[in-house]
Amino acid sequence: MKLTIFGASGGIGGQLVRQALAGGHDVTAVVRDPARLEVRDAGLEVATVSDLGDLAALLPTLAGSDGAISAVGPRGRKDGPVASTATRGILRALEASGVRRFVAVSAVPVGPIPDGDSFVNRRLLLPFMGALLRDLYADLTAMELDIRSSATDWTILRPPKLVNSPLTTTYRTAVGANVPRGYSISRADAAHAMLAALQNPATIRQPLGIAY
Repeated sequence: MKLTIFGASGGIGGQLVRQALAGGHDVTAVVRDPARLEVRDAGLEVATVSDLGDLAALLPTLAGSDGAISAVGPRGRKDGPVASTATRGILRALEASGVRRFVAVSAVPVGPIPDGDSFVNRRLLLPFMGALLRDLYADLTAMELDIRSSATDWTILRPPKLVNSPLTTTYRTAVGANVPRGYSISRADAAHAMLAALQNPATIRQPLGIAY
């Protein structure tokens, strides 16, 4: 497959690029600063786009793509509505280019608490994180609403706490729901799940929960 990866220089984005290339895919990595992407491969094209709202700049990155993946998101609490703003631009470019398959990353607190979840998650962790990072999750909620109302064949990954541990490929997923009693997932395994979802018809127009 030929894939376009947005936010390719971030924690999940870099993993997406490496794993996609290792899987034999051709990749167009869309970044703001190419120096931050420390990957070189014959199957990799790096596209520098400073503004994901620039339709003219985005369209060439999607030429011939079979699917697009977005790992775009804020790096901190003060970054503002990064995910929703960037995703609106990506969705416009997907519509204009005719690329339908789209996988994006969100977060567990945007979805409902699943049946059988733990007391810690229901009463402590999720309410605390929701209050502490209210603006971040409001941004992701707006992003999800835009994706859901789009014409794309979308999948939205909702990971819990992201950690920098190695790829295991051993994790739990739930199509259409969050994973109960899930507390963390590595960025490497989140990327693995996004690539797997891209080729799984059961995840189309569904949120996808993930956790260890």
